[in-house]
Amino acid sequence: MNTEPLLNHLVTAVIVINGDLKLCYANSAAEQLLGLGSHRLTEHKLTDCYQVLSVESELLSIAIREHQGLTVNTANIVTLDGHHHTVDITLTPIETAETSAQGLLELRQVDQQRRIHQQLTLDAQQQAAQYLVRNLAHEIKNPLGGLRGAAQLLARELEDAEQREFTDLIIEQADRLRNLVDRLLGPQKPTQHSLHNIHEVIQKVLKLVNVTLPSNIHLIQDYDPSIPDIEMDQEQLQQAVLNIVQNAIQALETGTEGGEIRIKTRTEHQVTIGTMRHKLVLALSIIDNGPGIKPELMDTLFYPMVTGREQGSGLGLSIAHNFARLHGGRIDCSSVAGKTEFTILLPLNGL
Repeated sequence: MNTEPLLNHLVTAVIVINGDLKLCYANSAAEQLLGLGSHRLTEHKLTDCYQVLSVESELLSIAIREHQGLTVNTANIVTLDGHHHTVDITLTPIETAETSAQGLLELRQVDQQRRIHQQLTLDAQQQAAQYLVRNLAHEIKNPLGGLRGAAQLLARELEDAEQREFTDLIIEQADRLRNLVDRLLGPQKPTQHSLHNIHEVIQKVLKLVNVTLPSNIHLIQDYDPSIPDIEMDQEQLQQAVLNIVQNAIQALETGTEGGEIRIKTRTEHQVTIGTMRHKLVLALSIIDNGPGIKPELMDTLFYPMVTGREQGSGLGLSIAHNFARLHGGRIDCSSVAGKTEFTILLPLNGL
């Protein structure tokens, strides 16, 4: 029985390599993962087929030569075209009649599973945070309202303008705290959705940011014009995109000439969001070539009040995530030095 057609139907990348890491075979999933055709793959060493792999190549070579198995979970790989993936690696020695030892290398992508787990965890934690904030909001707003009212009454009794400055300050700070609580709570009621084009939303955002855009930053538009209109709350999605674009600008504005923000729209097939699998989704990516996000912030990036900037409120990404969630979508983020990419995924229902 010819096993090659069966191997080409697997979703796991299967590669056969020898002790010198020369590729002897690669199935279709391996071609897709590495972005190279099988003929090109089998002409090169494994180390020539990627930019970065978080497993030492010498470790693979030794395991093959000594006929030892090897398993590495959640290894990072950056392909030649710059795509980042997380894979589980299994190396199994192969008993062959050939003089050189060989190993069967399996690379199973776990990006999707990690994203689903991260999204479910993030949603649960954000719901718990919002529940806590709602309870705190009532405890904060009631005394704030009393404080503001007392300051207004006191201001009416004061004739000295200098003394009224202090009551005005109390009122101003009470309003600021109330607005902060309202922003933390986010939208309290379901909003009306209607058909709009995502590119119209993006253009409105670009119009806003162009007014104050630093001269060292360039905006690049890379749109797929075939994307249909989708059901949305236009203001919410505009705010979500604006928050992410402003974060990218703040990451680049202190740099030298050559700052670049690319706004890209595409469609993706068979994407799981939460527990739902969608045939087709809109992928709106905001990509900058800034210094990247600190690794210790990545897991808590969308939590309220988490920020990497001294003057940041830590609400922009939390609000953007909440608005994406209210549209049945999610936001993914990947970041290394020189490339940070936020992708808003929204279902294209009925397609």
